[in-house]
Amino acid sequence: MQQPEALTDPDVASTTTSVTKKLPAVTLAFWIMKIAATTLGETAGDLFAQTLKLGYFLTTIALFLIFVVTLVVQLRSHRYNPFFYWTVILSTSMAGTTTSDFMNRDAGSKYLSGGATSLGWGPQGLGLGYPAGAAILVSVLLVVFAVWRLSGTTFQIRDIVTFRGEALFWSAILVSNTLGTSMGDFLSDSSGLGYAGGALLVTGALAVLAVLMKVPAVPNVLLFWIAFVLTRPLGATAGDLLTKPVAKGGLDFGTAGSSAVLLAVLLTLMAFAQVQERRAATSWPTERKG
Repeated sequence: MQQPEALTDPDVASTTTSVTKKLPAVTLAFWIMKIAATTLGETAGDLFAQTLKLGYFLTTIALFLIFVVTLVVQLRSHRYNPFFYWTVILSTSMAGTTTSDFMNRDAGSKYLSGGATSLGWGPQGLGLGYPAGAAILVSVLLVVFAVWRLSGTTFQIRDIVTFRGEALFWSAILVSNTLGTSMGDFLSDSSGLGYAGGALLVTGALAVLAVLMKVPAVPNVLLFWIAFVLTRPLGATAGDLLTKPVAKGGLDFGTAGSSAVLLAVLLTLMAFAQVQERRAATSWPTERKG
């Protein structure tokens, strides 16, 4: 059995470092778990903010605190633990959902249903709209990448071995998940494609990226981050498809039921990944001796 790596690009550095114990291999299973986590992030974020009527502001604060706690656990871990890693991904997805909603929406009838005039405690939303919100988030993400570049830290995630590198990596993930939510909500609500149409469009874009992985002239690191951003609008549109009423083009499974099923799927995948990591950890020293 080969030791797991965090990138599949054969042209990148192949040096084995301790970071392989902190980050997962970017395989098909990785992307399946990413889509499951981001879809759950959409349904769970909507569950707290909308179904339970906690509001975008209060929910964003609570979920951001959860993100900080899960991130500290991940950063303090000395090796890759699927439960730690994917819990951080999930927390960034949930926080990204409500942060995006707070930035882009307000208490207008366009966003509130059933004659409601408010949603939860605190400010109802900034009402920037999806284009302005996305422009701000793209700018923030570019700043994160610029700081990352100036820091001299590698963009190859399997070669990140410093605290600074991990901090930049998780900052980029938080912003990219928030940006992806804005993109997904725009496709679902404003593009005219609807939930299913938006999901199919993003799926097609991801398929194009998969083809480009075979083109040597296109950097795989660039494709990785584009795909990482795009899986979030896929999760957002898929989450809306699962939870929204049939009259609006959804399947009306509800935020609670959909979140419970998605959580069960994600926990199962995390448990499977944990078993695979333990097998790799026990077999690798034997193979090195052989």
